Amino acid sequence: MRPSELADLTSPEVGASGARILLVPVGSLEQHGPHLPLDTDTRIAVALAGAAAEQRADALVAPAIAIGSSGEHEGFAGTLSIGTDVLHLVLVELVRSTRGFAHVVFVNGHGGNLEALHRATAQLVAEGHSVLAHSPSVPGGDAHAGRTETSLLLHLEPSVVRVALAEPGATEPLTELLPAMRTGGVRAVSANGVLGDPTGASAAEGAELFASLVADLLARLTDAFDR
Repeated sequence: MRPSELADLTSPEVGASGARILLVPVGSLEQHGPHLPLDTDTRIAVALAGAAAEQRADALVAPAIAIGSSGEHEGFAGTLSIGTDVLHLVLVELVRSTRGFAHVVFVNGHGGNLEALHRATAQLVAEGHSVLAHSPSVPGGDAHAGRTETSLLLHLEPSVVRVALAEPGATEPLTELLPAMRTGGVRAVSANGVLGDPTGASAAEGAELFASLVADLLARLTDAFDR
């Protein structure tokens, strides 16, 4: 299998690779309840970008931006955040630095990064760069550390899931939780940091979800760059 990770290559190898698309996973380091690791969003974004690159000879995967905008998770131990403004600048400067790639695609794993991604991509497109932000979504999926993310990690890296500690959190629709979250963060609506119910998660469901997310990303790349 050809190397698909940018960091594994030498500079001449990158030049000879023929890669025109750079996939940049964008994640977070934030609480994910008592049962999932802090870097859950990053792990999913990295896996998704890697799976897409394996199916496209013209794509490479950059090292992840592993700390994002996670202010809504303040108050939970271990959460680190650089905020929206700093993340926006990081994304802009990263794309400005790219050489030899025709397109840059941010593969986002964390909803709190969306504002920075939207601002950065708009600015970069206005500057003449070919940039795309892709944020995978699961129709009907829960918001945070629930069945969706737990199933994905049970498929991708089951050893990091503390299955015995999985427990429901706030299970109301996100639209009902948002007003309180905007003023008090996740802790205002969920003592354990979970938005959803992870107790029914399974690796089989995670495999189906992941295959669908990979297909969605590949279709997005085709629509954007192959037509």
